[in-house]
Amino acid sequence: MVYNDQVRNRLKRVEGQVRGVLGMMDQEKECTDVINQLSAIRAAVDRVIMFVVGENMEQCIREELTNGRPAEKVIREAIDSLMKTR
Repeated sequence: MVYNDQVRNRLKRVEGQVRGVLGMMDQEKECTDVINQLSAIRAAVDRVIMFVVGENMEQCIREELTNGRPAEKVIREAIDSLMKTR
């Protein structure tokens, strides 16, 4: 799969958020503030996962249909991948 700039930019934002949390810890910020930021990071990572799985599934389904094969296997693999993230 080709990972486009949109995915890379999302991950760079997550990277920046993680650096921000480390800075908050260095500054001994309140626990609730750190937890809120960590929750935001988790949500951002979840969105990246969904984006990657969705893009991959779309590409694979199109390929299967183009080659005259059913797409059920690709759909099952996408669902299994999502299940592993939780």
